[in-house]
Amino acid sequence: MDPRVGFVTQLGMDPLTAIERAGALGFDYVELMLDGETAPHRVADRHDEFADAVADADLDVLVHLPFGGVDIASPFDGVREGSCRAIEDAIDVASALDAEKGVLHAQTNVWGPAWDAEELRPHLVESVAHLAEYGRERDFEVCVENIPRGHFTTTDVPDVVSEAETSMTLDTGHARIDGYDADGMANLVRDAPVSHVHLNDTRRARDEHLAFGSGTIDFATLFDAFADDWAGTLSLEVFTLDYDYLDVSKERLDAMVDERR
Repeated sequence: MDPRVGFVTQLGMDPLTAIERAGALGFDYVELMLDGETAPHRVADRHDEFADAVADADLDVLVHLPFGGVDIASPFDGVREGSCRAIEDAIDVASALDAEKGVLHAQTNVWGPAWDAEELRPHLVESVAHLAEYGRERDFEVCVENIPRGHFTTTDVPDVVSEAETSMTLDTGHARIDGYDADGMANLVRDAPVSHVHLNDTRRARDEHLAFGSGTIDFATLFDAFADDWAGTLSLEVFTLDYDYLDVSKERLDAMVDERR
């Protein structure tokens, strides 16, 4: 495997500082969380600042597309269509920064007892396929992330991305919540078009987002499942505002990846 490595920005981080530190720590890219201070319209208003910061840091850009308040699988046409437009707007902003791919939550927020997954699945696949094509027209790859314990779980994502003709983001912590151990995650890598990984370490089946190597996920087993020529992206998704934790996480990750190069 020959991946590039980055990290996901967190709420509370100054985004321009995060970009500068990503470059200083030797990351290949930064994955901007397009919400809060870095919501798409706010990034668009400061486009030149972000573009200059990325250029100065000599980084590539990925994004995490908005998900709060977005429902691309809604049975209600207006909600679903408006949600797709919101994602389109985010893709446009990301593309203006030359972002190459973005993480999409393929999920719904509908009232659970009233709707089952089979009714909603066609809406989901149609929306993902539309957004994937919208992205391709802008040289932007849409990578569907596995979200646990919803209408659509980790187990559903490989079929959704296959039907929608796009790729997958594997979130390791989310997979663990859905009952996957390292061997199960490795099988996902072998069977699904995983282009991007959120390295979300945990000690148990919870969304803990620990520093890489601080939990109990067997990443070595997962990485061994990637093909020798796999050249995807690995994002450290650590819930911290302390860049020292990202630094030590990168050191541990680099050492593990180097063993497999």
